Amino acid sequence: MGSMQVPLAMRSSAQPEASCGYLLQELQMIWDEVGEDEFERDRVLLDLEQECLEVYRRKVDSANMSRVRLHQELAESEAEFTHLLLSLGERSLPARPEKMAGTLKEQLNSIAPALREMQQRKEERVNQFRIVQGQIQKISAEIAGQSIYNDSASNFTVNENDLSLKKLEDYQFELQRLQNEKKDRLQKVEKYISAVHKLSGIMGMESSLIITKIHPSLNDLCGISKNISDEIIDKLSSMVKSLDEEKKNRLQKLHHLGKALTNLWNLMDTRYEDRQMFYNITKLQSVSAADIYRPGSLTMHLIEKAEAEVLRLDELKASKMKELFLKKQTELDEIYSKTHMENPS
Repeated sequence: MGSMQVPLAMRSSAQPEASCGYLLQELQMIWDEVGEDEFERDRVLLDLEQECLEVYRRKVDSANMSRVRLHQELAESEAEFTHLLLSLGERSLPARPEKMAGTLKEQLNSIAPALREMQQRKEERVNQFRIVQGQIQKISAEIAGQSIYNDSASNFTVNENDLSLKKLEDYQFELQRLQNEKKDRLQKVEKYISAVHKLSGIMGMESSLIITKIHPSLNDLCGISKNISDEIIDKLSSMVKSLDEEKKNRLQKLHHLGKALTNLWNLMDTRYEDRQMFYNITKLQSVSAADIYRPGSLTMHLIEKAEAEVLRLDELKASKMKELFLKKQTELDEIYSKTHMENPS
């Protein structure tokens, strides 16, 4: 019964009364005392041998499955490590053993620290990409005119197959370009808003209403980020041009009114005191639109006041001309009467 022999290491650690040899000897002694025949003894010993083989086979199968799992874990760790190296753009990692040696467990324990470090690097790099890409999308949305932007991480996906520093630098360059564009657009918007305030003040208009009508975000009181889209910039540009044209038209109208006032004053020999009331209008005759910058210089109230004065003076002139005509006619009638001449119709 060589197959029933217990390994030396196990036998040495087991108690004598619990070893297989001792039990087999005790079994034979019992058989001798009972008088068991040889056939039955051989049958029992064969069954014991088969049971032992089955136990060994189960242990071998279990050990083999464990070995297969370890091989698979080692292969997966190697594959993941290689993928992380490629995705992060790393050529090698000092902590990674170049040559794998030893048992499977020793090899797994050897690569585990390097793999954990690479996984940590990947997580940090993914966060860097997520931050940069989030800022890119946010600024892009602002440039597109989206006042409300959902900056949740679900709005974009980080490509984990390319997490190299070069790719990250490309995103950072794009972010810098967008930040510069946003800055330029904000400066342009502020410049137009300032021009609207200035022109509106000159003409006595309510600038906040004009700006809010273009877009509410342009009013600082709204408390939201200014819309810097192409559409809003174009609207602001058109509004500034329109206000500037209105400024020129009003100044031209005041030029005509000032000239008319001067002519009427000279014609009717108006007193200096009366002329002084409209000095701020007549002094504009020699001023160009570019030189008008004081608030209230070109208000509609001023134009209407000048128009009313011109109308009053025109009516006064007509009245005086009528008086003059009647006076002259009376003088002619007296002359014809004294000279006994016939008065022509």
